[in-house]
Amino acid sequence: MPAGGPAPYAPMGAPPPVVPPGHHHPPAPPRETWRRPSRVEPVPGTGFAVVHLDVPPVTSGLAVGALVAGIGSILVSLLVACFGLAGAQDGWGGWVAGAFAVLGGLLGLAGLVLGLIARRQIMRTAEPSAVRFTGRGWAIAAVSCGATGLGITVFSFALALLLQLA
Repeated sequence: MPAGGPAPYAPMGAPPPVVPPGHHHPPAPPRETWRRPSRVEPVPGTGFAVVHLDVPPVTSGLAVGALVAGIGSILVSLLVACFGLAGAQDGWGGWVAGAFAVLGGLLGLAGLVLGLIARRQIMRTAEPSAVRFTGRGWAIAAVSCGATGLGITVFSFALALLLQLA
């Protein structure tokens, strides 16, 4: 064995690589990142094997994005209400509320649709070697926030138009 430590990743039965003087071996990965394989299948006729590792679950990016859109729709719907009510007497409330209502409606629809797609992605059964998704609560919250933001936007815009035309 060379003086610098064990040889890095050499095929079975091969001599260790020669390291020139003054050069060091690359450090081995930290021990805590190594996972035990779930299954090892030897390849017949070779000294190699196929190693199957368990894939840890991953939080759904769709659920996170849907929740951000849903919360954004609620915040924008509050702007629709504020500008619609504040400018109703002066005649500009409906126009400003309408501009924000478009944004709030799009965000609400995005939160609603993406949340439903994320729930479908999370509920799908996957093979043991495939990626499994988590974040069911985030997806449900996104659907709730998206629908609430969409509802507040429509109600606030209708109220702003009614007050401006009255």
